[in-house]
Amino acid sequence: MEYNILFNVAAYIRLSCEDGDKEESNSVGNQKKLINEYISKHNEFRTVEFYVDDGFTGTNFNRPSFIKMMDDIEDGKIDCVIVKDLSRFGRDYLDTGKYLERIFPEKGIRFISIIDGIDSMKQAYDMLIPIKNLFNEQYARDISNKIQATVKAKQNSGDFIGAFASFGYMKSPDNKNKLIIDEYAAGIVRRIFNMFIEGYGKQRIARILNDEGVPCPSEYKRMNGENYVNPKRLESTTYWSYSTVNNILKKEMYRGNMVQGTRHQELRRKQKRISRSDWIVVENTHEAIIDEDTWNKTQNLLRRRKKDIGLQDNNHVFSGFVKCADCGRSMVKNTWKRSDGTRSCIMYCSTYKSAGKKYCTPHSLPMDVLEKIVIDDLNTIIQSVSDLSVYIKTPDYAKSIENDMLERKIDKTKAELERIKKLKKSAYEDYKDDLISKDDFLSYRKDYESREDFLTKQLGDLEEKYNEGYAESILNNTWINHLLECKRIDKLDRAIITDMVHEITVYENRRIKITYNFSDELESLFSSVYEVKKTS
Repeated sequence: MEYNILFNVAAYIRLSCEDGDKEESNSVGNQKKLINEYISKHNEFRTVEFYVDDGFTGTNFNRPSFIKMMDDIEDGKIDCVIVKDLSRFGRDYLDTGKYLERIFPEKGIRFISIIDGIDSMKQAYDMLIPIKNLFNEQYARDISNKIQATVKAKQNSGDFIGAFASFGYMKSPDNKNKLIIDEYAAGIVRRIFNMFIEGYGKQRIARILNDEGVPCPSEYKRMNGENYVNPKRLESTTYWSYSTVNNILKKEMYRGNMVQGTRHQELRRKQKRISRSDWIVVENTHEAIIDEDTWNKTQNLLRRRKKDIGLQDNNHVFSGFVKCADCGRSMVKNTWKRSDGTRSCIMYCSTYKSAGKKYCTPHSLPMDVLEKIVIDDLNTIIQSVSDLSVYIKTPDYAKSIENDMLERKIDKTKAELERIKKLKKSAYEDYKDDLISKDDFLSYRKDYESREDFLTKQLGDLEEKYNEGYAESILNNTWINHLLECKRIDKLDRAIITDMVHEITVYENRRIKITYNFSDELESLFSSVYEVKKTS
């Protein structure tokens, strides 16, 4: 059959290092060669671009080149997709079928899989395609299970299977599953342990290392050409911190013991931290950086200092609620005695306090100033709600405000109900894909269905009230009632902060932003009042 139509082709190529695609026949070069040969024999094709995802699994479609290809399809640059075979396109049965059966036909995209003999323009949809997709997905799952079994066997035998060695070690050039000491980094580790035993605090150790320009573990790896990213750190953190020093002091790897299996990841699922009792620990697998005596002294000191820390002395009413606006880390207090014997407390950014001004600014804010700001703001809100309660007693205004708030509540309930339905569907798909157990699925489904029933009933009640022209009195709102009952706040305590405040963000020049637990309700109320006034 001959065609006069010229198709703009996206040649899609995928190669994974994790699902068994290591054969030479599946290499990027061979896939490209096969597709080029196919296109050269058909004069209706014009290659727009080769979209290559090298090193990406086929069990999901979250791949950069695939996403770019779909963007180009949306922009009208592509109207034909050619792949070597279906497994290169994807191994997920459901999502692959979604693209071939619905998305591509809706967008008028011609799909060709060379090895499978599939051409959506030449023939109707082949009912064998889902079966092929199913086999592809099962193949990926089998490979994943085999890899996990192999990894666990290596871990149990004391072989190192991580991508990056712990700071202080490096992989042996003769055997990547064995660790040898990196003398430079190991020297820093020994120094940290020695300073801690000598009485230096973790923050002080971090500051000393930063002042001396010693690269932190992630920066050291980067400087040595390793493509390492610490997923736990903030993007701007390129320095030693309290937590970095703390983690090193607790890392058993430095005793010469291999500690692995601290996290578990199933196919297409995020990693989960597992119980310490289930970690895989094999003793004496590599040369120790820290001798047994130093290790035991350090752990005893860590335990003793933890016990010596009194919550009453170190916590304050705002503890855990105040964040630095620039680096995102918590603000910490610094207390000292004045000459007159009174105590003064100022809050500082923890990054500045532990790492210095090179990494963040102080964002200093006296505790008494913060307390006054919060008290004044809460009292202003309480007074505003109190004034509003008098104003909304006017029947016409009250009715309009109540109706507007009811509409907002209906919209919010609908959005939450839709979210729960998606979560329930996702749990079912994970169960079908053997990503969660039957017991977990049944438990999730029960929770979601319970929440769905509640929201459905709530939505029905709200819509019934709205259709009948009934709206609950504004004064029955839980938070408004709570604020009215407060009357006035003269002093803050932990209970008030926990009950009322969600987060306090501190900017430089003592500018702060307070987010309350009732911010949404309050915004809805005042927005409704504004809308009613505007249309009155």
